[in-house]
Order: sequence, then structure tokens, then C-alpha cells
Amino acid sequence: MSEAHADVTKHVRSYMAVFATLGVFTIITVAVSRIDLGSGANIGVALAIATFKASLVAAIFMHLKWEKSISIWWMLGLCAIFVVVLMLVPMLGMLDAPPGVTVGTWG
Repeated sequence: MSEAHADVTKHVRSYMAVFATLGVFTIITVAVSRIDLGSGANIGVALAIATFKASLVAAIFMHLKWEKSISIWWMLGLCAIFVVVLMLVPMLGMLDAPPGVTVGTWG
């Protein structure tokens, strides 16, 4: 029974470490958002930090770090490709605009 308790204590420590890391990177995200890095650089830095935080949550809280099955990794890879394609389709649509036409947001 004490082995089960030690196992839970090890997981709780890693959960607390992930919680602290997520808190620190949230503060870093807010601090970087207040610095003007250029037109797309702020978005790139914010997305990089968000990707790191999401991968940390997936690895630890969703237990993907200890996943041995290859099928879950194939599905995650397909989902990542699908997200990239969905992001690229609107961006590629802006390339079809005639010269001199400003493509912007609503309003």
C-alpha cells in the first residue's frame, strides 16, 4: 500500500511543477505582449509560448509522456496536419486578391 502512496506523491509533485511552469509562462506571455516586437513577431512569440504550454499539458496531464501505443501518435499527427491546413487555407485565399486591394478584417 505504501508503494501506491509513493507513486501518487511522485505524480502530485510533477503536477505541481507543471502548474508552476504554466503560471510562469503565462506571466511571460503577458510581459512579452506589452513589448512591441513588430507586426507578426508578437503573434509568433505568443503562439510559440502557447504551443509549449499546450504540449506540457498534453504530455503530463493527458499522460502522453508515458504512452507506448503508436496509434495515438498517428492520430495526433493527423490532427496537427489538419490544423495546419485549416490555418493555411484562409492565408492562401489572401494571395488571390487583385493588386491594390487591401484585404482586411470586418469593420
